[in-house]
Amino acid sequence: MRIKQKPEDFSVKESYRFDEVPDGRFRVYLMDKQKLSTFDAVDRLRTAFGLRPGSISFCGLKDKQGRTEQLIAVDGSDVDMQEPNLRLKYLGRTNKALSAANITSNRFAVTVRALEESVLGSLNVAAAEVNRLGVVNYFDSQRFGSLKHGQGFIAKDLIRGDFEAALKNYFAKPSELDRSEDAKVKQFWKENWGRWDARVPFEGSKKYHRILRSLRDHPTDYLRAFLQIDADYRAMLLFTYQSYLWNEGVRRYLQLLLPREHLFPLRYQAGTLLFHRDASPEVLRTLREATFPLLAPDSTFKDPKVEEAVQWTLGREKIALKDLVIEEARRMMYFKHEERPVLAFPHKLVLGRPQADELNRGSIKVNVAFTLPPGAYATLVVKRLFHFSWREDTPEEIRAAQRPRLAETLQQEAGAAAARRPSGSSERAAPAGRLQGTSERAFGGRSRAAERPLAPREPAAARPAPEPREPPVGFRERQRQKKDAKVRARAEMGDKAPKSQKKK
Repeated sequence: MRIKQKPEDFSVKESYRFDEVPDGRFRVYLMDKQKLSTFDAVDRLRTAFGLRPGSISFCGLKDKQGRTEQLIAVDGSDVDMQEPNLRLKYLGRTNKALSAANITSNRFAVTVRALEESVLGSLNVAAAEVNRLGVVNYFDSQRFGSLKHGQGFIAKDLIRGDFEAALKNYFAKPSELDRSEDAKVKQFWKENWGRWDARVPFEGSKKYHRILRSLRDHPTDYLRAFLQIDADYRAMLLFTYQSYLWNEGVRRYLQLLLPREHLFPLRYQAGTLLFHRDASPEVLRTLREATFPLLAPDSTFKDPKVEEAVQWTLGREKIALKDLVIEEARRMMYFKHEERPVLAFPHKLVLGRPQADELNRGSIKVNVAFTLPPGAYATLVVKRLFHFSWREDTPEEIRAAQRPRLAETLQQEAGAAAARRPSGSSERAAPAGRLQGTSERAFGGRSRAAERPLAPREPAAARPAPEPREPPVGFRERQRQKKDAKVRARAEMGDKAPKSQKKK
């Protein structure tokens, strides 16, 4: 099975509320985006309109891979953006920044592809289980992009007080899966770590301008430089590790409540998750009402099983609650205790009629729609519904999926370059359907030359030796040859040699 093969395959729309104030200082917009994370979209708006850090607030983070609509509020400025992958619609004004409290729910529409007809019976059974049992409210793989891209948990570096490692993992550790310019910037700083005056030859370096300015003024104060990262993003780095601890703790909590035969595992970016396919009425009642804490130094526990699960999780991480502190920056970066429901129940769950999948020949697709409360992950609902055929993509599969998109991008760039080239240029354009200066074999395809039958080769002795080619003559060499020719001509005519030769 496949999801998110096209942006339209994964759609989410926020249901929201905000108090409209005609003369409020915050302008509220509905942001429609695709192929951009929430942070990427906010960075683009800030750069385009010269806004200060923290001037754009939002209710929650939305997936990069999909078509999403969400609310944002801009402090004190009118903005407008109407690009193919980022559009704004003005809604009104309010007198305070947005937060998660402004979301009432999220409505999802997901197209699940590359299915076989044999799965439809199991899908109906799984839908009945989800309606009765709910879905464990884990944080899904997209929360752990730092693991996917090899940066690890940066919060762990901060807890240890290793701020240089945290900074390196943030902006000097390129991902093998990232084909953007940002990866080139990170590779540059990986190779030039400590040479803060080095000139970065990529436009994407503007994102790290404040960090580099701090390092140029204070070359070894890595904490000061780290604190130049946008506050919302710093908070997310801590929240990512909190999310992992929550997942591990809830997984253990389910093991304490349910027999092994009622649980089944699913792999995800940070390890393995456990889901329940059955539960006694007493246990189900407990789970419906249960919350599990996002851990902080001041976390306390009323349920002994919750406390046991927390201690088991912390023991595996070799830390204690008191260690969840960044001593050197307590006021700027901190872990905050919060209770999160153990279960999420999708509302208005609808399974569409199976149809032929136009992207995967011989397969079918199914549209799934449902509503979730804020903070719950739609991908987890999809995984739970299709658990019998779900698996995480390997890094090799991710790279293979990126190659066609990379080829398309390079071809668009080549087309744009050809359009900019003067009409009288002697440079020959690449044939249609080919990437100029790019091997098709690099993208898994075969070149036309490889498809043609090869003519029998003549024996080496029968082939005439190629005539030696003179190297191409440059402009300066031609000028020197002309000057030497004039000197020789004057000498033959009996003229005086040039002064330069007389001095010799």
